[in-house]
Amino acid sequence: MARYKKIFSKIRDQFNIIVEKPLLTSAIVLAIIALLVLSFSFKYYLNDFENFWPQILAEAHGMIFDIAIIGILLVWLNQNGETRQRIRFYRDEIDDFRLWESDEAAFRTVGNIKRLNRNKIHDINLVNCYLSRTNLNYVNLAGSNMNSANFSNSSLIETNLENTRLNQTNFENSNLNQAFLKGAYASGANFKDAFLIKSQFQGAFLIKTNFKNAFLMEANLSGSYLMGADFENASLYKADLRGAKGLTLEQLTKAKTLYLAKFDDELLEEVKTIIPELVGA
Repeated sequence: MARYKKIFSKIRDQFNIIVEKPLLTSAIVLAIIALLVLSFSFKYYLNDFENFWPQILAEAHGMIFDIAIIGILLVWLNQNGETRQRIRFYRDEIDDFRLWESDEAAFRTVGNIKRLNRNKIHDINLVNCYLSRTNLNYVNLAGSNMNSANFSNSSLIETNLENTRLNQTNFENSNLNQAFLKGAYASGANFKDAFLIKSQFQGAFLIKTNFKNAFLMEANLSGSYLMGADFENASLYKADLRGAKGLTLEQLTKAKTLYLAKFDDELLEEVKTIIPELVGA
């Protein structure tokens, strides 16, 4: 009895090994079915091959049609379904880490952002997310909602933040060199001590934004809204401020340098007259 149990156990183990390998299982099933079909058809091959062969060809054409239409369609639908599930999972995981202020939460969220980018998703909800001390260089976040998020001490070189919501967002001591912030909504955002060299702020809403000690060399702020923005000790060397709305001489007097900065003619004359030392006039 024990001998039979041992034999049965070995057979069961081998069966489980085969079942766990889909390719091997498919090959075995194909071999068994092919053996059965060919054995039943053998007499037709010998005695009536001329009439039997056209039927095989007709079935072969049907098989090609099934593979081309049904097979490819099912694969496409399956892949799309899996992609949508992955995207939903990445978004859900970002929600799970929202408001959690830890390095693990920050790096897990960054990983999900980059995975969403690989799936061509860039409008991501990052409200109140903690992303301090992370690397988001070259990431596309255009159209995302990042209000009140924390990006302090992070790197966002050449990051695409076009039309992104950045109200009350914290970028203190971060590197946003050559970042693209055209049309961004960054009222009340904190760019204190941030590197913003050659960053693009055209048409951005920067009302009461904090630029204390920021490096805005060659930054493009043309057409932006700068009412109440704080430029205390900020470097605006070669910055483009033409067409800026709400920009006052009082704001500019607090800057560290305005050398070679571009202004509308009327404001430029005031700057040269009142604070010539900042423009090198």
